Amino acid sequence: MAKTGSILVVDDNKNVLSALRILLESYFQQVTLITSPNLLVSKLREVQPDVVLLDMNFSAGINSGNEGLYWLSEIKKQNAALPVVLFTAYADIELAVRALKDGASDFVVKPWDNAKLVATLQAAMQQGNASHKEQDNCKAAEPADSDICWGRSTAMQELQKLVKKVAKTDANVLITGENGTGKEVIARAVHELSARKHKVMVTVDMGAVTETLFESELFGHVKGAFTDAKADRIGKFEAAQGGTLFLDEIGNLSYPLQAKLLHVIQSRQIVRVGDNRPVPVDIRLICATNRNLQQLVQAGEFREDLLYRVNTIHIEVPPLRERKGDIPQLATFFLRKYGARYNRPDLHFADETMEQLKAYAWPGNVRELQHAIEKAVILCEGNALQPDDFYMRPNEKATLQTEKLSLEDAERLLIANAIKRNNGNLSLVAAELGITRPTLYSKIKKYEL
Repeated sequence: MAKTGSILVVDDNKNVLSALRILLESYFQQVTLITSPNLLVSKLREVQPDVVLLDMNFSAGINSGNEGLYWLSEIKKQNAALPVVLFTAYADIELAVRALKDGASDFVVKPWDNAKLVATLQAAMQQGNASHKEQDNCKAAEPADSDICWGRSTAMQELQKLVKKVAKTDANVLITGENGTGKEVIARAVHELSARKHKVMVTVDMGAVTETLFESELFGHVKGAFTDAKADRIGKFEAAQGGTLFLDEIGNLSYPLQAKLLHVIQSRQIVRVGDNRPVPVDIRLICATNRNLQQLVQAGEFREDLLYRVNTIHIEVPPLRERKGDIPQLATFFLRKYGARYNRPDLHFADETMEQLKAYAWPGNVRELQHAIEKAVILCEGNALQPDDFYMRPNEKATLQTEKLSLEDAERLLIANAIKRNNGNLSLVAAELGITRPTLYSKIKKYEL
């Protein structure tokens, strides 16, 4: 088995550490052992582990486990998404369960079973890596609230006020708008302005979750629950404990799965696949979709009771074509961002270029503008961005026969027109194009539709 990841073990028993070193060095690329939790914070910064194995008692004669809770909180202050597995005695189990509510990923009872310990640590590390990836993707796609370019239009100024007001509460939020308008950016802003900002925000792309893996992905599973369940694994709800869970493209969730999601939202507890023990979850729920859920309710494709649950606060993000006055500010914002990233701080827009940007319809909205400017920054040969440095999509009303398009451009246009004809119903789009939903979803991501 290939060794992966880095682990930090904190335990004051040197015999325990010696045994763990022998065991864990066969599974982890880097194993760091410390006997005193007083070294914990500095080691976290030095080693940057993927998972921590933390004992719950360190002081002689004190077995309350409160030390473990304290050091767990210190770890979470440094890195809220870092998975922590607790090492506990039988008497500490009740306390360990409490620690799970405080952000611990799991716990292992002493004396331990080697296989179970390794499986628990690897499962926690994998879940932590997934959370980090989701966060990194969010941050890479768009900056946090303090760096968001809201624009000067009345619509966006009102939207900003609403976000700041809503963020202070724990109310469920539904964000709607066309693809590329920045729904995930708004979700990130709500999280960053909330009391949960020091906890993780976990993103789930509902359109990419298959029906067979839905419960495992969202609610987790126990070892042996199904053929490939080789270890216990927490789901997205538990991964977001204390923080925010963002369910993107919720309008693509099938009707049968909507009932399962509704039950969890109502009860605020999940049951892992293969288990029967309910696990309480404390999350802030934000959902987003580019589809009209009210129309889906009327068509019998979306549960009305689920809509009421996720729609406590509704935020509609307007398309860029309805706020063209924001284009110069947005374009300048992205130019500064990518000029700094690619070491081209002296770039500016030629006058005719800005006029072209304002005149274009931007069917891909802010996302299309962002990527167009990034590409122009990379390819521009002078200090002034010229109209020729930008690729604008062909007129969508033009037919494939009359346009000289590359194969990729033709495919993009074909899919975009099919989505428009079917009002965003991806099942109908996939059927019309003769491809599977996963293939369609992959192409939508590829072409940023």
